Amino acid sequence: MANEDTLVMILAGGEGKRLYPLTRDRAKPAVPFGGRYRIIDFVINNFINSGFYRLKILTQYKSDSLNKHIMRGWPLSPIINQYVDLVPAQMRIDGHWYQGTADAVYQNIHHLKDEDCDYVCVFGGDHIYKMDVSKMLDYHIERNADLTISAIPIPIEQASEYGIMEVDEDWKLTGFIEKPKNKPKHIPGDETKCLASMGNYIFNKEELISELIDDAKKQDSNHDFGKNIIPDMLKEGKKVFVYDFARNEFPGMEASERGYWRDVGTIDAYWQANMDLLAYDPELNLYSKEWPLRTFNYNYPPAKFIWEELERRGMATNSMVSEGCVISGGSLSRCILSPKVRINSFSSIVDSILMENVNVGRHSHIVKAIIDKNVDIPPYTKIGFNKEEDLARGFYVSEGGVTVVPKGAKL
Repeated sequence: MANEDTLVMILAGGEGKRLYPLTRDRAKPAVPFGGRYRIIDFVINNFINSGFYRLKILTQYKSDSLNKHIMRGWPLSPIINQYVDLVPAQMRIDGHWYQGTADAVYQNIHHLKDEDCDYVCVFGGDHIYKMDVSKMLDYHIERNADLTISAIPIPIEQASEYGIMEVDEDWKLTGFIEKPKNKPKHIPGDETKCLASMGNYIFNKEELISELIDDAKKQDSNHDFGKNIIPDMLKEGKKVFVYDFARNEFPGMEASERGYWRDVGTIDAYWQANMDLLAYDPELNLYSKEWPLRTFNYNYPPAKFIWEELERRGMATNSMVSEGCVISGGSLSRCILSPKVRINSFSSIVDSILMENVNVGRHSHIVKAIIDKNVDIPPYTKIGFNKEEDLARGFYVSEGGVTVVPKGAKL
């Protein structure tokens, strides 16, 4: 199987500035998502479910919580050459931190040389999606490509927000434009769509090593795959093909999941992607047996809902509640709760995300908010009702009106 000849390198060192303050104390891939998961769990599950078992996680920015999550949640079996290895930034070359996505891989080029593999997957660790990566690898091999890039079709009007790839009728790459100001070339056969890069690449190993070495010698390079490696390979006439993510299928896929991919890089996008999970028929199904979503399992008791007397009721509607939560006489509507959250009597929480170990005091009311870990909300607190008051208390309020209470905040 080609999967056995493949090394996976996941870029997980991103700072995620646009997700601040959720990334104040953690790397973007370590941000919780969907109550039970971390963002990085989705790309790891994609590879494990696709039959890839040699994974290197390249970390850098505030990686402590990410390191703990990977070590505790992803113990594969090295005795049969299966592993999810953490690879911290080590300043092995020239004594500097990673200068770009390509430099991150270049500084770990010894892993490429040491591993017995023919192909290398270089994927980002900060997007939400499901994908059978083996289908992309098959496509790469069938086309005899030097590099294959996964892309998602988007409305051509949105092209200015993404790195856009232009292809010929055989889906061979002909041009790469970063956030084009003018209308780019459309997809073959569909004038309404263009192709946005997902930042996921499959290289032939020797080709990747050669390109990284050449790029490292260039003083004017940003040492980035999108800005430098891909354009250089185009100039050199290398065989670069584009894989249409919208055609990807995986076991148990529902019709609504085709082409689902979310860049949760802003607070509003992150909040909306979480809220989308609460739909009756969500575009991202967390409950599939054929495509399981694994993560670290907490040893907490089941969620508990208590009190049913007049207005004092512990209840949740259209919500996801993780283990260890106690809903004690309060109410939830359209909420996502991570483990060990407690909602006390006469409180109401609406359209919100509460992360691990949050305690909501009696008679508190929260709407359209994200409460990060380890926050104790005093009784009679209101959050999300008045932007000026939220800002005055040191909270962050997004353009879309989502209030974020930072990790460990003292109210």
